Amino acid sequence: MTEQVMAAIDGSQFSEGVCDYAAWASLALEAPLTFLHVVDNHPQTAEADLSGNIGLGSREHLLEELSHLDEERAKVAQEQGRLMLKAAVERAVDDGVAEPATRQRNGTLVETLDELEDEIRLLVIGKRGETAHQASEHLGSSLERVVRGLHRPILMVPETFKRPERVMIAFDGSKTTRKGVEMLASSPLFQGIPVHVVIVGAETGDHRSQLDWALKTLRDAGHEAEGAIRAGEVEETLRTYKDEHAIDLVVMGAYGHSRIRHLLVGSTTTAMLRRASVPVLLLR
Repeated sequence: MTEQVMAAIDGSQFSEGVCDYAAWASLALEAPLTFLHVVDNHPQTAEADLSGNIGLGSREHLLEELSHLDEERAKVAQEQGRLMLKAAVERAVDDGVAEPATRQRNGTLVETLDELEDEIRLLVIGKRGETAHQASEHLGSSLERVVRGLHRPILMVPETFKRPERVMIAFDGSKTTRKGVEMLASSPLFQGIPVHVVIVGAETGDHRSQLDWALKTLRDAGHEAEGAIRAGEVEETLRTYKDEHAIDLVVMGAYGHSRIRHLLVGSTTTAMLRRASVPVLLLR
């Protein structure tokens, strides 16, 4: 089955960014692009007990009315989704993608992506979803579950597209991040883009050896590459380096052998993703 760039869109303010980054990735990877919209038809009546202490007949009538409202709500949501998918296709075509495909599913985003995982080469998703709180540092709960459950690269994107000009990879010498360096070196997605390799930790012989390997791998593939070893707290150190060097795309491994491992199993991950103002590519 052909692996594709899959872009999950909803009614959030991040959908335009998702469309544009997905189109960029599809063209660079020469991979098909599919837009996905998921209608969550889980009953809403369970969220609040609206029946109260009323008579059985009245209660049954009320539940019938609520069920009818749920059905109507689902129809509206499906139609809204079809319109969003149509608009996304038109936007991608304007960006140069030849024949974007669309899919609309019922269920939850996490369940749907689990079913489609074998078809996904890269998932593009917004930082927050339609139902997420609008606080600037809030991270959508669906995104957190997707990150933990999907074993495919995930590109989390901001609202506005900016073509990446400088990429940073958080590197710790682990198998995942070494594969990440090799992926960066060979992927057409990053062709011609300078790459910064950052190790968070003490200046040791092992770290220096790991950094030298990463830089050589990238340079041998034709990349302009530079690196640094910096001591400090992982998330803050990476964010400071990003700001200092005007990095506009960050690559991270989901699992590693050092403190970077905790970025996806503890609060540091959430902090890193919440505060990200640039796209973050998460590798598994």
